[in-house]
Amino acid sequence: MSKKMEKMESIEEKLEYLGLNLEKIPASIKKFEPLEFRVPKFYDEKQYRQYRYISVKDIQILLSPTNRLDEIEEKYKKASPLIDYLDSKSEENILKYTTFLNMLKQIKIEDIEKIEEEQANLNKKIPFKVKFEGNYLWQIYYSENTDKYFMLVPTEDSDYSTFFFLLKKKLEKKRAQKIFVPVRNVGYSKEYLSKSQFEDIENYLWLFTKDWPLVYEVYDKNNNLSIQIVGETEVYEKIKSLYKIKLDNKEEANQFYKLIKAMFILQTELPHYFTFQTNIGKLGEIEFYIENRKIEYGNIVPWMNDEFKLGEERCQEAKELIEMNQKKLENLKAEVAAQEIEYLAKEKQISTFLECKKSFFGKFKYYFKYSKKKNKGEIKQKIQLEEKEDTEPVKVNNKKKKDKPATKENYTIEELVDLYKEFEKLENTLKNIMLDINSLKLKKKNMTKKIENATLYIEEIDKHKKSIFEFWKYSNKDEVATLPEGEEEEVNIIKKITKVFDYEEDIERFGKIMDKIQRKALSKPETDSVYITSTNLIEIVNRVKNNEVTPKDITASLNDLKKEAIQEKILTQEDEFDIFGGIAQDRSKVSKIHNKKHREIAKDKFTILDISKTTKQIGYKLSLEKVIENVKTALEKVVICEDLPVYKAMYDKLLDDKEINVFDMNPEAEMKVAIKQGKSKINFYKINLKQGANAISFTNCIFYDNQNKTLPIGQDLSTKILVDVSKLNMKLKGKSSFKMVDFEKEKDDFSPLTIKTIHVFEYESIN
Repeated sequence: MSKKMEKMESIEEKLEYLGLNLEKIPASIKKFEPLEFRVPKFYDEKQYRQYRYISVKDIQILLSPTNRLDEIEEKYKKASPLIDYLDSKSEENILKYTTFLNMLKQIKIEDIEKIEEEQANLNKKIPFKVKFEGNYLWQIYYSENTDKYFMLVPTEDSDYSTFFFLLKKKLEKKRAQKIFVPVRNVGYSKEYLSKSQFEDIENYLWLFTKDWPLVYEVYDKNNNLSIQIVGETEVYEKIKSLYKIKLDNKEEANQFYKLIKAMFILQTELPHYFTFQTNIGKLGEIEFYIENRKIEYGNIVPWMNDEFKLGEERCQEAKELIEMNQKKLENLKAEVAAQEIEYLAKEKQISTFLECKKSFFGKFKYYFKYSKKKNKGEIKQKIQLEEKEDTEPVKVNNKKKKDKPATKENYTIEELVDLYKEFEKLENTLKNIMLDINSLKLKKKNMTKKIENATLYIEEIDKHKKSIFEFWKYSNKDEVATLPEGEEEEVNIIKKITKVFDYEEDIERFGKIMDKIQRKALSKPETDSVYITSTNLIEIVNRVKNNEVTPKDITASLNDLKKEAIQEKILTQEDEFDIFGGIAQDRSKVSKIHNKKHREIAKDKFTILDISKTTKQIGYKLSLEKVIENVKTALEKVVICEDLPVYKAMYDKLLDDKEINVFDMNPEAEMKVAIKQGKSKINFYKINLKQGANAISFTNCIFYDNQNKTLPIGQDLSTKILVDVSKLNMKLKGKSSFKMVDFEKEKDDFSPLTIKTIHVFEYESIN
């Protein structure tokens, strides 16, 4: 049989599969009604706003000699009804007919079957994310002028599976099916919310989640509308989770809109007082919290009333504090003014003495002017004001205010914002008063010291005024003590601000510093042993370290390791002498680490542990024990160069300081691995390490030997870090929990949904 006949048979098979007889085209395919489609001026082809179930018979098919990525205007302008491409008798349609046959040649029946399977699943349920894997292939449009749907098929595309699937369904004699597809060229229906409200929802949710949501209008099989919002939100630090909001009716849509609008106004107008956090609910929906209180539309009014009453109390307290501290400020001003007068008088007397001592007559003038006899009758005024201690409790005036407003049943957002704006002004006023008080306290303390020094100086002069001759002798000294100044002005001691480590910004710099340190500090056996902790052998290593391993466990681990070595062709089935030893590859071979070239050999656990066909249980255990000793020694040599948060996820167990603990500097990476382990509850540890803590970062020198001295400096292969928890003085800073959405099969649109609960334990490392 010729190749041409094989192709013809292939086309015939496909035509038979589709149920299409080119000699006898059904009337339903021939029928075409004008669309009067108006091409929109502004439309994003990549963004779908509406998904719905559409009856196959209601979709007309047009083919266009264009590409899927071409502009819609060009695609529609060149489009022709399907019947033109099935017409082999008309000379003007021969080229189109040939195009159709070429499209048929390229399609595979299994691709059509895949679409059929996908639509069968979509008929059972709508995916959590609404969109599905092949949604972009559905070029379904809606003509508002004629209320008709049509499929625009680009003939220069490479995937025609959706087109032939739709054609097959139109040719079937069964009851007309419905397919679930995104509809292009349609905006929101405005049945539940207006266009501006949809835009507002996107902006509001971005504020709370730091991610732009996808907002869809979804119609079910019975043409019932629901608004479905899908996005990601931060649930802990930079860890994100998928969420979905489903609004089934206009009331729910309006309540949700009012809820997030109210929170948006409060957080943008009063960011210092209202900051809302997000979490995930039991069904994967987004939840909003403030100070551990869940905020829903049903409880936002009572919450606002509580916040208003709290705001009134805070305003009243602020006013009383302002009044009390204003009086304190006035007293301090008077006290400091009196000190200044007293000090100026003493300063004038001392200045007079220093000037008079320069001449013969001046000394006599000063002696008689400031003699004890003359000053004996003078009354020295002192102003003594009792200074209240900073720790003195504030006395709150509980008297009723005459102008106190009447209590309302409910308060509006506007009233709440106005109240806290007033409170903000009061707080600023109070802060300014307290700054003035602290400044005057410092000035007063300084003036007190200056007066004390001046008094001592004058007393020293007065000691020598018993007689004119003794005063004459004293004032003729070559060196006379000058007036000591007051103490240097003190400033409020502000706690030293240290840079907070940010993984995305600082990992490159940190990795380079640690790599340089570790290359100098660690020997090859030590880096080899640390490398073992980065592999799947960490569990057996810890069990050996804690004497929790049996001979049976060691044998099982060794056998698994040998099987793995054979699979990776490190070992062969035959026992033979390895003439290469530890050189597993050519050292002249050029490799790359993030586009950085080098000629170094990657470490492997089989070589480090000396695994061969003849390796025995005892030898393997001794190798693991040697790894443990080397890791202990290495950890004593290396400390981190700055404060650093590290993370570790565990299941059904607590953090054990007796184990070799590997953490991750990237919380997202650690959580991503943990989520995929299948456990519903996860313990997530965060330790804020201090500079100088014993730890070894998994930098490039841990994964490669550097015999040729060409290994790039940095931490390009891993974000892990080995921490000696046993040497940390840890204090539990706080406990919390959050939820995350997960799917049993990540790439399956119809995979069952699971909600993972993560319990967070945050520790502070104390030096």
